[in-house]
Amino acid sequence: MQDLITLGWREWLSLPDLDLPLMAAKIDTGAKSSCLHTFQIDPFVKEGQDWVRFAVHPMQDSNDVVVWREARVKDQREVSDSGGHKEKRYVIETALLLNGLRKPIEMTLTNRDTMRFRMLLGRTAMNGMCLVNPQLSWCLGAPSKAQLDDQEQVWINEST
Repeated sequence: MQDLITLGWREWLSLPDLDLPLMAAKIDTGAKSSCLHTFQIDPFVKEGQDWVRFAVHPMQDSNDVVVWREARVKDQREVSDSGGHKEKRYVIETALLLNGLRKPIEMTLTNRDTMRFRMLLGRTAMNGMCLVNPQLSWCLGAPSKAQLDDQEQVWINEST
């Protein structure tokens, strides 16, 4: 237990395979799977494998910037949201970078426009690497305003 990272109920993390270096995520031990806010999900075939192309609003609390990403489809699953509504979602596998540790995780793609956070980190992704203290926030620190501004400019340039 000494090697486990302590997380609060919200943390900054990175999804390097998707080129999303600064994501504010809700840490949710009640959710089995992790999910990323995406929209305009377009399936396609690449070299005989199922892939999806999807749009992301990468900046917290803003819909002004849209970036497009692609990932190989690992599965499609029926997932229940916090209200008990079932939805069939694409599942991708991508790398999670958290406190310098890199780990492959499964993530579902869904529209989270009505949710506060663009990403939800579920318990399966945290298994074996984290403890969660729900009284804390930003245990791993937060990016500086300069880092956020620099990344915002990168995303703005990419989306134009």
